[in-house]
Amino acid sequence: MDYQEFLDSVDREAYHEGEWRWREGEYTVTRTNHWSPPGCHNGCGVLLYVDQEGRLARIEGDPLSPFNNGKLCMRCLDMVEAVNHPDRLKYPLRRAGKRGENRWERITWDEAYDEIVERVNTVKRDFGSHTILFVHGTGRNIGWQLPLFASTALETPNVCNFGFTGFACYLPRMIGASAKMGEMTIADVSETHEMRYADPSFRRPDVIMVWGNEPLKANADGFLGHWIVECMQMGTQIISIDPRLTWLGAKAAYWLQVRPGTDGALGIAMLNTVINEDMVDHKFIDSWCYGYQQLVESVQGKDADWAAEICGVPADDIRGAARLYATAESASIQWGLAFEQQLSALGVTAAACDLMGVTGNIDNPGGNLLIKCAFDIEKRYGLGDFKIPRENYAGKLTLSAGIESSDIVACASSDALLHAVETGEPFMPQIIWLQSANPLSCSGMDAPRMYEAMNKIPYCVVADPYMTPTAVAHADIVLPVAMSCERNSVRTWWTPARSISKCASYYEAKSDEQIILDLGRRLKPENWPWKDDKELATWYLTDQYAEGGTRYEGDFEELQERGGYKYDPWDAEYYKYQKGMCRPDGQPGFDTATGRFEFWSWGYNHWGVDPMPYHIEPKDSPVSTSEKLAEYPFIATSGGRSYEFFHSEHRQLETMREFHPWPLVTIHPEAAAEYGIEDGDWVWIETTHGRCRQKAFLFPGIKKDTIHMEHAWWFPEQEAAEPSLYGTFDSNINNMALNFETGQGGIGSGIKSFLAKIYPYVEGDQMPGEKVTREGGWGDYLPGVMAGDKESAERQAAEGNSALLAQIEAARRAKEMKVEDADMQGRNALIYAKEHADGLQDA
Repeated sequence: MDYQEFLDSVDREAYHEGEWRWREGEYTVTRTNHWSPPGCHNGCGVLLYVDQEGRLARIEGDPLSPFNNGKLCMRCLDMVEAVNHPDRLKYPLRRAGKRGENRWERITWDEAYDEIVERVNTVKRDFGSHTILFVHGTGRNIGWQLPLFASTALETPNVCNFGFTGFACYLPRMIGASAKMGEMTIADVSETHEMRYADPSFRRPDVIMVWGNEPLKANADGFLGHWIVECMQMGTQIISIDPRLTWLGAKAAYWLQVRPGTDGALGIAMLNTVINEDMVDHKFIDSWCYGYQQLVESVQGKDADWAAEICGVPADDIRGAARLYATAESASIQWGLAFEQQLSALGVTAAACDLMGVTGNIDNPGGNLLIKCAFDIEKRYGLGDFKIPRENYAGKLTLSAGIESSDIVACASSDALLHAVETGEPFMPQIIWLQSANPLSCSGMDAPRMYEAMNKIPYCVVADPYMTPTAVAHADIVLPVAMSCERNSVRTWWTPARSISKCASYYEAKSDEQIILDLGRRLKPENWPWKDDKELATWYLTDQYAEGGTRYEGDFEELQERGGYKYDPWDAEYYKYQKGMCRPDGQPGFDTATGRFEFWSWGYNHWGVDPMPYHIEPKDSPVSTSEKLAEYPFIATSGGRSYEFFHSEHRQLETMREFHPWPLVTIHPEAAAEYGIEDGDWVWIETTHGRCRQKAFLFPGIKKDTIHMEHAWWFPEQEAAEPSLYGTFDSNINNMALNFETGQGGIGSGIKSFLAKIYPYVEGDQMPGEKVTREGGWGDYLPGVMAGDKESAERQAAEGNSALLAQIEAARRAKEMKVEDADMQGRNALIYAKEHADGLQDA
């Protein structure tokens, strides 16, 4: 059955086409889009069945939704269990004992709000609003709401994912692609068309290169993994680049089993093959590109044989994959988190973009699309920051060097914030607010260090649907957050724009939107004019402080009534750069400094980053630290996704734990046998910096010298109070991850590649939770600098601590100087580059 036949086969009357709510027997059915919490980065169309008591009773995929056509992952299908789980937070709570004791008293919302408002106003008066840290999790249905609240109610510029060195999730790809081609890019699998595969302008990609991504499990960045499967059914071939064999890799024309952290070398070698064998699109290069000759020169001598020695992939496979990609009539690259979590983050991003560019696979059917958030409704992390008083905005903690010095990065620097907490310089944070975040279990690199740091901050608020290890360890107030079916909201990440409609409730839980509305009115009523969440959603769709508003016409209720989605014709158009749709002046070209696709990047150069693709060897590897191999013989990597969990979510759900009960470290069977390890054994994974415990999973689809560990594990069934904290440290790979270790420009982090050893767990071994909460962890760092052995830490403290503080102070002074006229929501670095590239459009 082809796609048009599928569309023709759907019984539209049975699915109430044209309605968004109706009665069906004892249920009220709501047509909406699920996002979060809980959930992944997507917003699939769903039909929610609510019983007469107002409880979610059933969930189905909506076959009338072009986004997912009725398909749902197992996490979404288990939403009834998640929403109605007895462990959900029901009421606001105040800490009744010491931090970590898990003793709470129930309070009213008014009591919670009154205490928070009093504390915030006191801190603003006595210390300044910049001493409030606002911490959010991954980019989902909080990406604009929480920054808006931080900017216009708390009035703090210090918003970030605390402990997440190097902005190592999506941002490097976003700013790298923007520097290269002026927009973000995604693989074209028909997702921008309402008619999807049946749209006459679409053609399926001949080849999709799936690079550092497992889309069937991850469904990351607004990209539904099953779209690739549907393209494969139409004839698309796959190139898989991954250290582990995945489902897609098993069906790929080429599986390139790259050594973790060496993707940059692989990308450069593929460019060498494509260029030197003259498989490039000369017409596109001559007409629309800048810096091609510099790219040609930069890849010479870095061929497949050179890369094979570095990344462990046979040279013939590198050449073969490059040829398959370059000679396809259309080809696309679907990339993933592995790009960010290596020191070469911006280098491998440049290589991938340049592969698109040299082959002309830019904004063509089946290539890589130029993409914006629907109707210019940006998913903005800096939303409202122009309302922060200028003296407080100058307290935004960033580093003066690299990309962090530019307002293209709306978030504060996690490393600068950690430095401030540990040293009190340039100021001591007074409040930490965590919403949609669980850094102890998930994102906090060097989790024991995060635990010590957050305990130094005097006051902590946590808002979450569930009690988490982070909340037990640090919170003074805990606010219960509503789930997706209990909130009115909108989603505009790529296209289409989608409504999220409230149809159920759970005890006293409130949506993120309602919480920030309630507190915004109390803290800064002049900045919070909206009467309810629907009016706030309409403002986001149509205004956002944007000059002239967005391109969306309508309101929240209109979006609900039209079925919950609306596609943006801008995103659906091909070859936008030829039609004057990209540049602000309406001329053909790209929204870059030169008006062209840039192989030699002016943005990179301005940020102090190598403007050509580059490879940086991981700092802890068989090459960099070969002397450690005798004791630490494995290359350890991590972060692979699972079908059952999304980061630290869903660990309470019996159904998910039935399929996936324990954290797994993947090891080759022959390597396991050498170290006396059998499948299912508890084992220790240890580095010079820390250790954690996981269960061995023997799998021949990984190299003998490599292991893969799962992230974000905690155990809600275990004791909540310290030293356990739900066992969050015991299996936590972040016990071994380092802060302050970034790539060029302060972007990217080396956490996906380091040396480790693995050995059997013995009953009675000390668990990491006790080591951390009772003994202070492994203790190999000094305040404000990167961890390491004592000698290195002391040297870093002597040489690097003052330098880091100087960078922070220089950034603060620069903000004081420009804060009055800075476009705080703009891409200042790219604007600067454009202003200093006069005449290059005609070069």
